[in-house]
Amino acid sequence: MTQPQNPYVLPTKTDDSQSLSSSQNQATKVRWLIVAMLMGFAFLGHFNRVGITVAAKEKFIGPGLLSEVQMGQVYSAFLWVYTLTMLPGGWIIDLVGPRRALTGMGLGLGFCVVMTGALGQLGWPIASLLIPLIAVRSVAGFCSTPLHPGAARSVSLWFPLTSRSTANGLVTAGALIGISVTAPGFGWLMDRFDWSIAFMISGAALMAFSILWLALSTDDVNGHPRANNAEKQLVAMSHVPAAGTKASAADFLALFKNSQLMILASSYAAYSYFQYLFFYWIDFYFGKELQLPDGESRRATFIVMMAMAIGMAFGGMLTDRLSRHIGVRWSCRSIAMAGMLLSAGFAWFGVAAKDPNEVILLFSLALAALGMCEGIFWTSAPALEPTKGGLAGAFLNTIGNAGGSLAPICTPWIGVNYGWPAAIGVACCTSVLGAALWLLIDTGIRSRKTTEELVIEERSAF
Repeated sequence: MTQPQNPYVLPTKTDDSQSLSSSQNQATKVRWLIVAMLMGFAFLGHFNRVGITVAAKEKFIGPGLLSEVQMGQVYSAFLWVYTLTMLPGGWIIDLVGPRRALTGMGLGLGFCVVMTGALGQLGWPIASLLIPLIAVRSVAGFCSTPLHPGAARSVSLWFPLTSRSTANGLVTAGALIGISVTAPGFGWLMDRFDWSIAFMISGAALMAFSILWLALSTDDVNGHPRANNAEKQLVAMSHVPAAGTKASAADFLALFKNSQLMILASSYAAYSYFQYLFFYWIDFYFGKELQLPDGESRRATFIVMMAMAIGMAFGGMLTDRLSRHIGVRWSCRSIAMAGMLLSAGFAWFGVAAKDPNEVILLFSLALAALGMCEGIFWTSAPALEPTKGGLAGAFLNTIGNAGGSLAPICTPWIGVNYGWPAAIGVACCTSVLGAALWLLIDTGIRSRKTTEELVIEERSAF
């Protein structure tokens, strides 16, 4: 089957390399401002998304309250709606551009989180909040769809391919920093203000940031008044189609016919199952299985999630640097496989450890290794469907979350019936499967960076 033509093949020769290199010496750095704001979106988006797990552990789950399985249903309500509406979200990203799409995401998700807090102001018993929580979290899942595909599309419009894994790695690291801060940060808000007010403060912060993003960002480098011609030349090297294109029914069907995108998304589904187990149940595991006090459990969750954030940033930079020597195709493949295999190994030894400090260390290494792969997925998806970058990212996230959304339900079920070591062991097997699929993935990006590009990026480095 013929794959879509890929415009991301790097040039092998630049006739005016000397003049181009000279002009890049004065290139503005607006693209890194965009990355910083995308990191802020990822941070606040996930802080708001995961805060409910902190409230659940300390306020919602227990005798006479809600059960673990019921909270799993609340978590999965968000994830299933988020997954099922992801492709329409990708269509919106390509139609209105990532700037407006991300603004709508922040305002919508923030409002839903505020409404979650408002439920606590009604005075109803916690046990009666199951249906309202499922309803509000379902709407929140719909509003959240543009977050990661929109950020990846924005990166593809603002960065040359040779810096894109670094940028995507930093953005996804922002998400993990948000998740890392959620346990101690949202816990502190609950201790200081009560859980309902904590939700309201958290949601309002995301809504305010969305207005700031709308004021300071543009869809691409060509539309930003602070980007000079030198920065625009750097981004133009990748020949990425502009935002604001409407996808047809044929474009939707083409996603399923793109075998490489399907394999990439399947690998991401396996990756997401492993990742979501830690996102939704790691704080519970530390508190209930290892019997750590609330403060220690929050600290341990923070350490493990921060390790993944560091892995994401490091993995993106390492992928770009390695591509200078072995090409983008093989650098993506080797880092993705190594990271997913190492993560499974460290997690397996972690669940067998008895000392809580050893468990924290091994789980931290597992998620740091896993995080190294995240930016690679978000760089590869738009490369496989370059004219519909938002839709391609949405497709990746749809399949990925179909796998990930099983973790909140399967993990407690396996844990209750077969023990938590078995639950984490299943997740390790999915990570190994995801790594094996990379043997079949070819993004079509084979060229190494040229000398001219390396000089340009050194002089334009952030």
